[in-house]
Amino acid sequence: MTQPANNSPLDFFWFIPTHGDGTYLGSERQQRPPEFAYFREVAQAVDRLGFPGVLLPTGQACEDSWITAAGLAAHTERLKFLVALRPGVTSPVFAARQTAALDRLSNGRLLLNVVVGGNPTELAGDGVFLPHDERYAQAAEFLKIWRQLVSGETVNFDGKHYRVENGRLDLLPAQERPPLYFGGSSDAGQDLAAEQVDMYLTWGEPVAQVAEKIERARKKAALNGRKLRFGIRLHFIVRETEDEAWAAADRLISKITDEQIEIAQARFLKEMDSVGQRRMAELHGGRRDKLVVSPNLWAGVGLVRGGAGTSLVGSPENIAARIREYQAIGIDTIIGSGYPHLEEAYRVAELLFPQLGLGTKRSAPREVIANEFSVGFHGAKRLQASS
Repeated sequence: MTQPANNSPLDFFWFIPTHGDGTYLGSERQQRPPEFAYFREVAQAVDRLGFPGVLLPTGQACEDSWITAAGLAAHTERLKFLVALRPGVTSPVFAARQTAALDRLSNGRLLLNVVVGGNPTELAGDGVFLPHDERYAQAAEFLKIWRQLVSGETVNFDGKHYRVENGRLDLLPAQERPPLYFGGSSDAGQDLAAEQVDMYLTWGEPVAQVAEKIERARKKAALNGRKLRFGIRLHFIVRETEDEAWAAADRLISKITDEQIEIAQARFLKEMDSVGQRRMAELHGGRRDKLVVSPNLWAGVGLVRGGAGTSLVGSPENIAARIREYQAIGIDTIIGSGYPHLEEAYRVAELLFPQLGLGTKRSAPREVIANEFSVGFHGAKRLQASS
């Protein structure tokens, strides 16, 4: 297998579509409802294919990530679960108890994605009415309490947003402390990352923009005497040839109407106060003729989808080259997805992973039986599997 040019380790996670899945964006045609049986199919497939972990999203339209992860943990072997830690929506002490329980249940396979929220309308439905920067100040207090509790300390805290007296956990996580992942493009978000989290995430912007963003975060972390790791959230449309991949990208958005685009873009820019969401929308401005924002980076998903709105589109060789460009600026973790998520997980694993030296390793020989995939062999033949 071809190894990454810089030989740096790369984690490649996948996505569990707990808000539903489908073949066409903006259309109910060939939709898959958000059912646990389907989530289990995706999780078991990516566990077998060699993805080390999955992201479970959060929000009003999603099944709860904690409960879903608890269910999926019982049906998988190695897969790690990146679930949402929601400052402001829950208390830090209750969240610490949930953390300990799910980490023990999954035998140490829990990761936490800190989600402060970027949509005041949705946050109001959850009872959160703080302005943008104040939400990050609240999150900072939340994480200080949470970190102490899951580390086994007794907590006494008197802050602006939280007060805790003699808080403790009698049952601790299986891990010393489950890692904290976090994405925030604003100054307030980067300040929180610099002080509290382990992995700083960005949505898929052109390499130069990502480089500038993570350099700012790296410098802020250094001022706090800390180092951050960096990850990127991207969709993938990988096919054997460039033409096939771009045709698939066109099909994915072929049912979206101009009215749907207008409604979605207005919501992203007017209803939400997320700096990251604004950066996503500004990549293309809602225009179908401005969707290729850098080589192999396509913003079509972001016409109607909030959050991560860009895809790497192309042949395995070209997408691998783009990934190495992100690796060169410090990215060591990818959280990928694709529509539909079950089929695209197979395409990524079978086409792209060999280019990156990733996936399930088979060290022992395997039996190959004559069939339609090995035409010309007669009877059982033992071949050495590629590593």
